[in-house]
Amino acid sequence: MKVDQTREAVTMKVAEKRRWKILLVAGATMALVAGMVSTLPSAYAGGTIKANDDQWISIGMGIRTKLSAVQDGQANGEGYGTNFGVDNARVYINGKIHKYVGFTFNTECFNCAVGGGPGFAGNSNMGLIDAIGKFEFNDLLNLWVGRTLVPGERGELNGPFYHAVYEGFKTPFNSADFSGNFGAGGAGVYGRDNGAVLWGSILNKHLSYAASVFTGLRSGSGLTGGPNQQGSLLYAGRVTYNFFNIEDNPGYYTSGTYYGTAGHILAIAGGINYQADGAGATVNKSDMTVLVADVLWELPLGKDMQGGVITVNGEFKQYSAGYNTAVAFAAAPGDCFCMFRGQSYTMYALYLIPGEIGIGRFQPYARYTYIDPDQSTIRDEIEFGTNYIISGHNARISAFYQYGDIATKSLFNWAPGAAGADVSAFKLALQLQY
Repeated sequence: MKVDQTREAVTMKVAEKRRWKILLVAGATMALVAGMVSTLPSAYAGGTIKANDDQWISIGMGIRTKLSAVQDGQANGEGYGTNFGVDNARVYINGKIHKYVGFTFNTECFNCAVGGGPGFAGNSNMGLIDAIGKFEFNDLLNLWVGRTLVPGERGELNGPFYHAVYEGFKTPFNSADFSGNFGAGGAGVYGRDNGAVLWGSILNKHLSYAASVFTGLRSGSGLTGGPNQQGSLLYAGRVTYNFFNIEDNPGYYTSGTYYGTAGHILAIAGGINYQADGAGATVNKSDMTVLVADVLWELPLGKDMQGGVITVNGEFKQYSAGYNTAVAFAAAPGDCFCMFRGQSYTMYALYLIPGEIGIGRFQPYARYTYIDPDQSTIRDEIEFGTNYIISGHNARISAFYQYGDIATKSLFNWAPGAAGADVSAFKLALQLQY
């Protein structure tokens, strides 16, 4: 009788766990559909199902879409070509299963902006962008493992949704962003790679760090397989010092502005990416080193920001790789991982005007970007525009004008003599997330 009672108790316990899992999944789905009010920090956007403080799951979503009118952008190379496009469409899933253990699972529409294969809906496929196991113990030491952002400059760690401007990525890409896939010939996607990141902070959170190791560039075998045939790993790190108020972001991620809500911010940072044989071609390979430095200064003016908010972002990047550009670009297709070599910088200033007009506030800005490759042509761009801030990074409309040759010469073509004209572009964009 005692054995039967024990079995019955175990059976009931298992059934209870199954019911809880079913309710959790159903509730999470309802949270996504109904948009439940979250009890978590805004960094984890979306609706939340909460068992207790140490067990919860949240689901959110984000979209970024724009209308572009680009000079000489018609199919015949004349006039202004106009286009509606979706740049990002993401689903966010975050949660905790233990006081010190959590997870993130995010998806992205990879080809919505650039176009995909010729098959049905080939330009609308959704895929995995983040899959992170999180061991978060204290301010000093934490560990994330899985597929996550490679530490680098602030612009990369902002991601598209937390930049101060709509088109944040205007400087050359690090390997995980320059690449278009994982596996042979690839080094990651959208700045993500598979690896592990130690991160934390000291000095009352004023000094923060991230130290990591990732798979990095993978190469195939043979005479045209690519430069990294011995399988070296990529190492990346970043250190940031906040002089005044402390930035509050998930993990080692960053933001390009806090719209004054974080108070007076002055953050100066430096970082490095390094991989042996991380650039070039099979018989013309070299190590790859990227050094970055960036600064964010944000100052609310007057009591309760009555005088508005000033925001300034600056970024410098130096890429070093010893491969011969002319020889590498002459290699067989797919053999050369021909990353940028040289230096670049971008600077932009924004002013958040006090007082709402309608349902939001205007934030005019100006930006300049300059790119100087070692063995390719210089490219630059000026940008003027205004953001209309409805709900911080969660609801924002942007209208802006660009003039330069970054788009026509590309951020992926560093061949000698790369050509492209200076063109004008007018863009109207919308960003929403929850």
